[in-house]
Amino acid sequence: MYILIETIFLHVLAMAIFGLGVLFVFRILRAEKAPSSTIAWLLVIFLIPYIGVPLYIVFGGRKIKGKIKKKEVLDKIVTELLSPDEISNRFLPGGISGLFPKRSKNSVSILATGGKAFHEIEKHIKSAQESIYITTFILGNDATGRSILEMLARKAKQGIKVCLLMDALGSFRVSGRFLAEFKQAGGRYAFFMPMFHWPFSGRANLRNHRKMVIVDNKIAMVGGMNLAKEYMGDTADLARWHDLSVLVAGPIVADIYTVFRADWKFAAKETLPVVKQKDADADAGRDVGIQLVPSGPDVKEDPLYDTVLASIFNARKRIWVVTPYFIPDEMLTKALCIAAKRNLDVRIIMPLVSNHRIADFARRSYLRQIQHAGGKIYSFKPGMLHGKLILADDTLGIIGSMNMDARSFFLNYEAAMFVYSEPVVKQLESWITGIMSECKTGVKEASPFGGIIEGIVRLFAPLL
Repeated sequence: MYILIETIFLHVLAMAIFGLGVLFVFRILRAEKAPSSTIAWLLVIFLIPYIGVPLYIVFGGRKIKGKIKKKEVLDKIVTELLSPDEISNRFLPGGISGLFPKRSKNSVSILATGGKAFHEIEKHIKSAQESIYITTFILGNDATGRSILEMLARKAKQGIKVCLLMDALGSFRVSGRFLAEFKQAGGRYAFFMPMFHWPFSGRANLRNHRKMVIVDNKIAMVGGMNLAKEYMGDTADLARWHDLSVLVAGPIVADIYTVFRADWKFAAKETLPVVKQKDADADAGRDVGIQLVPSGPDVKEDPLYDTVLASIFNARKRIWVVTPYFIPDEMLTKALCIAAKRNLDVRIIMPLVSNHRIADFARRSYLRQIQHAGGKIYSFKPGMLHGKLILADDTLGIIGSMNMDARSFFLNYEAAMFVYSEPVVKQLESWITGIMSECKTGVKEASPFGGIIEGIVRLFAPLL
């Protein structure tokens, strides 16, 4: 009897996997995915269906209409806040239409270490008079996370509005017990896109990777640092990752708040007050132009990816890319190779060994391809390099939460700032130069067998 039940179960399971596999193949072929991503999913479903079909159920989504209906599209929210002149002036480099226009009269301070970033957060939290809004992918269940929570709890007790938004996957170690004192003090928190939720399709893939700290709608910190000991802390730590964030003040802060407000409404089911541009703090002494470029399932099309691509094609002098994980798609790889062949100064700077070894292996063929075209590869030796920065010529710096991979450009909720300022770009250049001084250069050629393995891994790279 047991054998009969087991046989029937396996038969039904096989039929279900086969049926779902066929359904997903048609869905994949109809979706507007990059060819590399389409091929990768088809291979996984055809070759290992018992693994590929469940993976697609959990991770296969991207800009899914059902989720967009539940989370307001940022384009609509932003357009309602902008004047007609601002709407007509939202173009990014390369003539691509963005969500927000370029904002002038801002200031930028570079936070080149985790110690400096932590002390800036500490200073501004302590001085907050009205509100503190934070988005983080990871809130560490460690000394840094506890210290920041304690500071936030003290401000909440004073009547300051404190909202903390964490990604459910990145902050899965954070428990209600860990947040209890913060909540009891009057702080509010929410987890973005819970992992276990019906329907499952695509939810595990759509992570909020944005990092923002907004205080009194006057200053904001944006970049790659999470609120955990690996990224920042009160004391020096030789094991701390090398990362980069920036502190900004001026009209750009209202745009950053608009993105937070949309994310908070979706996750916490609470509508925060609107802060229009005219209500944002501005100072005539500031002179840096900045444009905020969010991306993700809540943004129509892919303005961040498109503009990075256009910036590479439009560059006349150099393209420097700092990223912890380098798994670009074929178009970005080709653009960087063409830039190198045009005799531009193309440099890719990344950690020699990252915290994701499979990503380190997957990047090799792309790096070698760029190196063969004339680009230079720098591998940071002292430790993990987590900064995310692109310099195009001497006039544009792109700083944000995105990595140089398909997940950041096409799946995650991300945010980047396009900084149009030669003095700021010069400071960012100095930071990169310091990083490069501790790098080894070049990528070794692959062995015959290694080249075959790399070629196979490259087929599945869009899924990493």
